[in-house]
Amino acid sequence: MSELSKDSFARLDQWVDAHFDEEVRFLQALVQQPTDTPPGNNAPHAELTARLLAEMGLPAEQHPVPAAQVQAQGMQSITNLIVRRRFAEQGPVIALNAHGDVVPPGEGWRHGPYSGELVDGKLYGRAAAVSKSDFASYTFALRALESLGLPLKGSVELHFTYDEEFGGELGPGWLLAQGLTRPNLLIAAGFSYQVVTAHNGCLQLEVTVHGKQAHAAIPHTGVDALQGAVAILNALYAENQRYRQICSQVPGISHPYLNVGRIEGGSNTNVVPGKVVIKLDRRMIPEEDPVAVEAEVRALIERTAAAQPGISIEIRRLLLAKSLQPLPGNAALVAALQKHGEAVFGEPIPTSGTPLYTDVRLYGAYGIPAAIYGAGPRTVLESNAKRADEHLQLDDLRRATKVVARTLAELLKA
Repeated sequence: MSELSKDSFARLDQWVDAHFDEEVRFLQALVQQPTDTPPGNNAPHAELTARLLAEMGLPAEQHPVPAAQVQAQGMQSITNLIVRRRFAEQGPVIALNAHGDVVPPGEGWRHGPYSGELVDGKLYGRAAAVSKSDFASYTFALRALESLGLPLKGSVELHFTYDEEFGGELGPGWLLAQGLTRPNLLIAAGFSYQVVTAHNGCLQLEVTVHGKQAHAAIPHTGVDALQGAVAILNALYAENQRYRQICSQVPGISHPYLNVGRIEGGSNTNVVPGKVVIKLDRRMIPEEDPVAVEAEVRALIERTAAAQPGISIEIRRLLLAKSLQPLPGNAALVAALQKHGEAVFGEPIPTSGTPLYTDVRLYGAYGIPAAIYGAGPRTVLESNAKRADEHLQLDDLRRATKVVARTLAELLKA
């Protein structure tokens, strides 16, 4: 590494430090604008983000997804954003992607879910960690890079999208399908203490169990859909014992598992339920074939239902998200993130897989090498993501911003 490079990295770090209070205020504003999905009315957040970016000299293209497509997916509005900063015609295009949509806050918050409250070096609020934090880290990394004023090659794009919770097809998937972007490399929202290069896949199914509604005083005149659903649930959950024997070779990923996250049904306590709907989530390790997994789960449900007299079922796929495996071409990106991560954090930054599924798979489907890295703790659990009192350590935000800025500078140096 030349002395000039060392000086350049030091200048990037100094710029981030000098503008860190501004970065925190930017993140607070993003957290304070709700993006609960459902209901998924996310266009207002995109408009706010675009306005704040424009005030920083980063005009954003606004790409609204047609209302019919959004509503068919069960949401209300989506506007995806692209910021393009071209340094030279020649050179790679590096995209930075984070999603702004989040699950509803739920109960049990001590700090308001949309407060952006600062307490003991932490910023609280839904999406403070996953992944509005990386709206901030990526924006300020790009601004730090621009501040150098050095000759660079290629381009940086910020992709801020709003469909991760429902699968990403109307977020990055839509931008890519429309031909609005085709980067050469991708950094996607993640956490600060590891570079993630692989992740699980996910199958989500909705199973509607039909029986025959009847008065509870004469239950023999009906068919209890809930009892049929219980048989299906028992069969599904029994599979988790078998899944524990199927181990992934990817560090950070253990084995497949299945969860039933929602059950609805019945009309009243004195009525035999005639219909029950269950929604299940089957996580797939990278080594599994998603087509085979879906066929296997469907067959199990159908066999179990067929053994319940009077019960019929409908199965509808909600999501089939493929797993991510490292693509050839991501080695320089991963190495740069690890090198600068170790320099800034003072400890080795390993590569790993994650049991989550992410929008990165959608870029991978187009052959775009990627790495998952951003602002956040060592584990999802530590951040309280998808739980009450989600929060971000501000020091992780500061340091991750430096790592991303340094990585961009290295990969784009002329």
